Amino acid sequence: MRFRRSRRVKIIATLGPASADRETVLALFEAGADVFRINMSHASHDAMRERVAMIRSLEEETGRPIGVLVDLQGPKLRLGLFADTGVALHKGESFTLDSDPAPGNASRVQLPHPEILSSLAPGHRILIDDGKVMLRVAEAAPARAVTVVEVAGRVSNRKGVSLPDTTIPTSAMTDKDRADLKAALEENIDWIALSFVQRPEDVAEVKAIAGDRALVMAKIEKPQAVARLDEIMEVADAFMVARGDLGVEMPLERVPGIQKTMTRFARKLGKPVVVATQMLESMITSPVPTRAEVSDVATAVFEGADAVMLSAESASGQYPREAVATMNSIATAVESEGIYTSIIEAQRATPEATGADAIAEATRDVAETLNLKVICAWTNSGSTGLRIARERPRSAILALTPNDEVARRLALVWGVHAIVTDDARDERDMAERACRHAYIEGFAGAGERIIVVAGVPFGTPGGTNNLRIATVGGQ
Repeated sequence: MRFRRSRRVKIIATLGPASADRETVLALFEAGADVFRINMSHASHDAMRERVAMIRSLEEETGRPIGVLVDLQGPKLRLGLFADTGVALHKGESFTLDSDPAPGNASRVQLPHPEILSSLAPGHRILIDDGKVMLRVAEAAPARAVTVVEVAGRVSNRKGVSLPDTTIPTSAMTDKDRADLKAALEENIDWIALSFVQRPEDVAEVKAIAGDRALVMAKIEKPQAVARLDEIMEVADAFMVARGDLGVEMPLERVPGIQKTMTRFARKLGKPVVVATQMLESMITSPVPTRAEVSDVATAVFEGADAVMLSAESASGQYPREAVATMNSIATAVESEGIYTSIIEAQRATPEATGADAIAEATRDVAETLNLKVICAWTNSGSTGLRIARERPRSAILALTPNDEVARRLALVWGVHAIVTDDARDERDMAERACRHAYIEGFAGAGERIIVVAGVPFGTPGGTNNLRIATVGGQ
């Protein structure tokens, strides 16, 4: 009961220097964090292992499953070095990017990524330092691109490069990512986030390596991914609206629409969607957020996102616990608004023509018709919990699973309170133990009815086909 959330949307908190010790991580969990993110852009393998071990220790202490999301860095594209550390570029000037490792000057610099140079074409934009400088390709050759400066500014050693118009014919995983993925899978983490996805094949490659050891979340942060969103979303297990890089490579005014499109599409597919980046950015240095940030978090909650995420706010900010507590308070308040339920219900998608989806929709309808407080979903693989969550019922969702890894993965999913218990032996045991757990977890009192959904025969993944109403006895 101590760690039962009163809200449906989940909170992901990124760990970092400001949240490196056990006491702080426990404080973040108590404040409302459901999943912890480890960003491999800033974490060594040893640091990742220590953080995972710490989280698993907290699981033992709190008795609650906690999800671990490992975020792969992805290909970081950067300029080479300058003779004088940097130069000022002026609008209309010509500037060349080439494969020559010699120090750069006012007319050229190395771009140490042959795969980029071979993929550029006239008209393509090249953004440097998060879009502070923009170049337009005028001439392109396999080892050289002549550009014209369209947005002036200073460029310096190793500044980041973004390519909104260019599809790079390489994997979204670097050698570092492969090593990081291998190390993370050895620690039995729950989710892998793949950065800079361009095509569905990028996700399929990671899924082939991960197998059933972790689920794969596609970070949507490139125009190429937006253009193939439906294909990517069919392959990935979950999605992140990575608004930081997305807002660099695409017009900022398009990002809110993409966010809404993704949340609706993900819900239709019954797959989790996370809204991330700069949600409470001012809380890196301030104990309170701006009004605009509060509205931003509230919008994601109203849209029915499965989770909202904190990045630097909890990883390196001055007020990590306050940031989590603030996000928790905002989400709780939004979900208490009278208009919240009607907005969520207006976004309901038509179920797929499968028995499992029909059972999930019927479960929601029965629960609402009878005003039942909780839906108890027996789930071996997690799919039953996901299908019920897709319906966004008014009732609470209590997921009962025999698998620790399933409970941890469901920590990311809207409205699901997962517990680990032995699988049901038969239909009578299914109902009786669902009633017992609903009572123990505080979802229903003696004499109240609950709805129980499962797949029969028990232990068969993905076969949701059984629905029944049971009454909680005096426990």
